[in-house]
Amino acid sequence: MIVFDLDDTLYLERDFAFSGYRHVDAWVADNHGISGFGATCRELFASGERRNIFDRACTLNGISATPGLIAALVAEYRGHAPQISLCPDADQFLARTENASPFGLITDGPEHTQMAKVRALALDQRIQHIRATGSWPKGFGKPHPRAFEEMEQLAPPKAHMVYIADNPAKDFITPKARGWLTIQIRRTGAIHSPLAPDLDHAAQIEIQSMEELDAALPS
Repeated sequence: MIVFDLDDTLYLERDFAFSGYRHVDAWVADNHGISGFGATCRELFASGERRNIFDRACTLNGISATPGLIAALVAEYRGHAPQISLCPDADQFLARTENASPFGLITDGPEHTQMAKVRALALDQRIQHIRATGSWPKGFGKPHPRAFEEMEQLAPPKAHMVYIADNPAKDFITPKARGWLTIQIRRTGAIHSPLAPDLDHAAQIEIQSMEELDAALPS
C-alpha cells in the first residue's frame, strides 16, 4: 500500500504559507488599519525566515508584537481556509491510479490545519486512510511508529508498504526500520533540507517527480 506525506509531497507547503499570509494581511488591515502585512511576511519567507515571521513583520510594520497579537495571528493563519492546489504530477498520479489498492496519508501538524489542507486538495475523496497525527497527544508525530503501525493494520493482506515523503529528518527512519520501501521526493521550492543526517534517516530511493514512481514501486 502506498502511503503519502502531505506537505511538500503532494503540494508545495510554501503555497499554504502564501495563502495564510494573504489571509492575515486582510485580518491586519481590518483590525489595525495597516496594509502590506502579508507582503512583509512573504518577503521574510523568501529571505529564509521561518520561525518568527509574524514578530518581525509586526516590527517592520510598526505594530507592537504582543503575545496576544502573535497568538491571534497564528490562530488566523492556522485556521484559515487554504487556497492551495496539488502539484500537477501528484494530481496526475492519483487520477491515473484511482482504481488501484487503497492509499494512505500520514501528516504531522495541528489536526484542524492539516485536515483543512486535505479538504482543500480534495484528498479526502481520493485517499482512503488519512491520519493527521495532531489528533493524538504530543509526541505521537513522526518518527513515532504509531501512525505507521495503523497503516499496516489498514493495508490489504501481504501488501508491500511504501512511504513517499520529503523530509529525511523525520519521515523515513521509522518506516524503513519496519521494512517499508521509502521514497524521497525532492521538489523545487520545498521548505526542509533534502539531506539526510545519516544513512538510517535516508530514503532508499529518491525521485524528482511522481512521474518516476512507476519505475520505483515494487511490481
